[in-house]
Amino acid sequence: MESLLDKYMTKKTHNILTNSFFDRDACTVARGLLGKVIHHKSNDIWLSAQIIETEAYYKVEKGSHASLGYSTSRKALFMPSGTIYMYYARGGDSLNFSCKGAGNAVLIKSGVPYLGDQINQQMIEEMQKNNPVKNSGRIRGPKRLCSGQTLLCKSLNLKVPDWNQKTLQKDKLFIENVGQTPSKIVISKRLGIPPGRDDNLLYRFIDFDNIRYCTKNPLTERKNKEGKDYMIIRYPLSRV
Repeated sequence: MESLLDKYMTKKTHNILTNSFFDRDACTVARGLLGKVIHHKSNDIWLSAQIIETEAYYKVEKGSHASLGYSTSRKALFMPSGTIYMYYARGGDSLNFSCKGAGNAVLIKSGVPYLGDQINQQMIEEMQKNNPVKNSGRIRGPKRLCSGQTLLCKSLNLKVPDWNQKTLQKDKLFIENVGQTPSKIVISKRLGIPPGRDDNLLYRFIDFDNIRYCTKNPLTERKNKEGKDYMIIRYPLSRV
């Protein structure tokens, strides 16, 4: 029997992102994903997170996986826009989407649980069960459940074998435009890029209002200088 939550989620499908959303420049897609909501149905429960941090990657720059060339494991990066590319990072799963131009992509870096009117405590409890604090058994606070690319995938129960080289499916995994955009965004250097591999590029995008829940706050790093390591801008008025 279809639950009330399933009926609620079905009504949302007219606002889901299609492959055409991703068939654009990677930085444009990365900015546009801020405020959008990922919904994944896991164990008959819808798990939802609002995207607050993304990173763009291009085949022509050395920080990208695609710069290493085509391989079976990197095949999704060279598939049509909107193809899911998942890989293992530091022992966890990471979620990416191919964009316009072979090898270009966006990494979903972090988010916060999305508590819509019909999303109840059961969702939070399921996400906490998926993603406990490592080696402690402690329950992770709701706002910290998705504070990093692998934490987000753990909380939403997104796995490489299930979704790599696949596309979004409205009955299992989709991204919704809920009509929310950040008032300001922070554009900064990407994380984990080795020196000399285009680590200076400002291809990381963060929702300013939720920056305390992102992977690592560039505004609190003493070595970072505004205008060089990061910029703060008002969100563009044009729709993305």
